[in-house]
Amino acid sequence: MELRELGRTGERVSVIGFGCGPLGQEYGALDENEGARAVRHAIECGVNLFDTAPYYGRTLSEERLGRALEGVRDRVLLATKCCRYDKDGFDFSAERVRASIDESLARLRTDHVDLFQIHDVEFGPFDLILNETLPALRAVQATGKARFVGITGLPIEMLRRLADAFDVDTVLSYCHGNLMTNDMGAVLGPLAEHGVGLINASPLHMGVLAPGGQQAWHPAPTEVLEMGRRVSARCTDAGIPVARFALRYALDRVPAASTLVGMRTAGEVDENLTALEGELDPALVRELEELVAPVRDWTWHEGLKENAPSRL
Repeated sequence: MELRELGRTGERVSVIGFGCGPLGQEYGALDENEGARAVRHAIECGVNLFDTAPYYGRTLSEERLGRALEGVRDRVLLATKCCRYDKDGFDFSAERVRASIDESLARLRTDHVDLFQIHDVEFGPFDLILNETLPALRAVQATGKARFVGITGLPIEMLRRLADAFDVDTVLSYCHGNLMTNDMGAVLGPLAEHGVGLINASPLHMGVLAPGGQQAWHPAPTEVLEMGRRVSARCTDAGIPVARFALRYALDRVPAASTLVGMRTAGEVDENLTALEGELDPALVRELEELVAPVRDWTWHEGLKENAPSRL
């Protein structure tokens, strides 16, 4: 397993990280024992970054991950989040941050997390996050309950503004570092040059580049969803699974320390790790980049209107 420096934290993380949304059944029912086997198998294969949140499964992901990590907690970098607790349930207050870390530690069965992050900053007022929420995270860090602090969300422009205004250890964005939308490096890359650890999530564009396609609730424009089907069909014709192509594309072309992938079973862990083998066909890469060009870097917005990106 290749390891990369996570900014200036002094930690090295696996280039493929374990996204724990599936443990909370965010993508369908999952037997807990099967999920635990996936966690343990990933660790044995060298995956060391595990990212969860109270929101995933409305605490179920944290609870299951905590049980799965018993006896092996010291082998992983454990990341969780605060401020989002339900679909429309947000609280960016300092008081809620302080309570949230204790609740998460209890569910995760540990005395500290390695990374404590604000979940989906686009749903909070910028000034509140800057002047209250982020200082509260640093206060949590001072207690020893979190080693590092970070921010997460979809709109990379807002993430950049926050990171420019407040010293954070990591920035996590999703659906901005893959074949369909790959502007993460242009906007957030300069942060990495100054020691901020970048984490990429959703290399499959939240299922657009998955074999079975995206969930019905996917918020991307129809043209993007249709393009995903065309990319998948072309990968099938070329004899490479679309998910493997998409993951390797992200690993090769996004300046992130780690790329998070949701994994449900030990078999899925093995399948994702095949992306580390060999190289992509340059001709196929050029062909697919030209194919998606008409919708390249299209995005969408969820959250407060004031936090919407300048270009949609």
